[in-house]
Amino acid sequence: MPEVVVAKPRTVPSNGKFNKNAARRVRVAGKIPAVLYGGGHDAVAIEVDPKQISRILFSETGHNTIFDVEVGTQPAAKAMIVDWQREPIKDQLIHIDLKRIALDKRLRVSVRVKLLGIPVGVRTAGGILDQVLREVEIECLPADIPNHIDVDVSNLEMFASLRVSDLPHSDKIKFLNSEDATVAHVVSIREEVVEAPAEGEVAATPEAGAAPTEPEVAKKGKTDAPDAAAKKPEGGAKK
Repeated sequence: MPEVVVAKPRTVPSNGKFNKNAARRVRVAGKIPAVLYGGGHDAVAIEVDPKQISRILFSETGHNTIFDVEVGTQPAAKAMIVDWQREPIKDQLIHIDLKRIALDKRLRVSVRVKLLGIPVGVRTAGGILDQVLREVEIECLPADIPNHIDVDVSNLEMFASLRVSDLPHSDKIKFLNSEDATVAHVVSIREEVVEAPAEGEVAATPEAGAAPTEPEVAKKGKTDAPDAAAKKPEGGAKK
């Protein structure tokens, strides 16, 4: 049985706009604001249970989970989570986008690539396995969406690459990434060599009072943004 998400329509504020204050009131009440759109119907501003949404996102099928969403007295509709936002400090869900789907229409989704085995280049040559693509984009019917795509890398030698063309293909799934795109490869571990100063030269030293340089930290994910409007164009973006 598919999971059923019971959503409550959000009350339109007196000014007719869903702003930050309106979204904050929803969160204070223990829910999170959301938008349900697609399927040839108007977009609807709703509120949902954050615990239920988190359970779906952390399930085996994750954001590709298909579930029923019920809004008020309207008939249940099949839907998926297509976008979500988290508060960066407490890492709490603060907004999600749901899209109605039809079971007989093909979808574009991202699916995790799961590498199986230890490459021979790692076992015998001391290399390391570097996974370049952790997800690939595919097109298929909702019922054919795999939980993940498994591929055996045991025979991958030093400096050999696994490409999208090497992933398991079928007539039910169409890969949208380039067939030549690298999924993973085995590379060598190189030690950084620090050259000694030439005779008569003095090694460079930091200027007095200069602060040590710290590595740049890449940040990924969305931060708190103004609440999405109820009207949203067709199509969605993920995670």
